[in-house]
Amino acid sequence: MNMQKPLVVYIDMDDVLCDYKSAHSTKLAANPGITFPQSQYGFFASLQPIEGAIESVKALIKDKRFSPYILTAPSYVNPLCYTEKRVWIETYFGLEFTKRLIISSDKSLFKGDVLIDDNAFGKGQEGFEGMIFQFGNPEYQNWKMVMKGLLELVK
Repeated sequence: MNMQKPLVVYIDMDDVLCDYKSAHSTKLAANPGITFPQSQYGFFASLQPIEGAIESVKALIKDKRFSPYILTAPSYVNPLCYTEKRVWIETYFGLEFTKRLIISSDKSLFKGDVLIDDNAFGKGQEGFEGMIFQFGNPEYQNWKMVMKGLLELVK
């Protein structure tokens, strides 16, 4: 019987789970006078999921080989983002999974096996001691490729 501990997987929200860039561009085009569309009430709570993200995270939650967490940086121009990101997680993954939401500007503070993030630096990613799956790059272009990479790690 394999008693290996589950892989701790941190998953970024913006442009990994939810489509921040498209929402930001759309809001900016609709209202160019607002410098920070992400500072508006409801911005984060209304973000649309990235294709395959919800199903993939739900699969990780169910798979005992993984211990997934959401590790996202806050928007310092929108104090409501703390609540809205929490609401978004509950909407898509349920109340229980909100216990696994971590909001931090420095991702290097956390110990884990894998960080799935669209950026390799800027919010402490460069100091993360585990592997970084850079979402959107050629190796991890989408959630199907991310899941393939994660499953390879637990073979």
